[in-house]
Amino acid sequence: MQIETYGQQMDVTPALRSYVENRFERLGRHFEGDCEIRVQLGLEKPHHKAIATINVSGRTLHGDATGQDMYAAIDLLVDKLDRQLVKHKEKQVEQRRGDGLAKSSLVD
Repeated sequence: MQIETYGQQMDVTPALRSYVENRFERLGRHFEGDCEIRVQLGLEKPHHKAIATINVSGRTLHGDATGQDMYAAIDLLVDKLDRQLVKHKEKQVEQRRGDGLAKSSLVD
């Protein structure tokens, strides 16, 4: 998993970078292969904003969150992306099962 963190009109401190990497490691349990995560941190006064784009298995997931401080925004963002990844994974499992299961339930 590759995590790229950058700031929009702000400097990303080593503490913020470390926090982002620690929180986004939690998302690694949803996929086996490589993925790319781009995290943009910025300030929209009076709120802090975090935006992320995840490229995983030919699909791009996007999320953004605002909070009172940057750490709260990052936490909200990770929660949103976690829900998106769970939904994406469920769709993949349904596609792997095939249409046979769905068609047999319609016939009954």
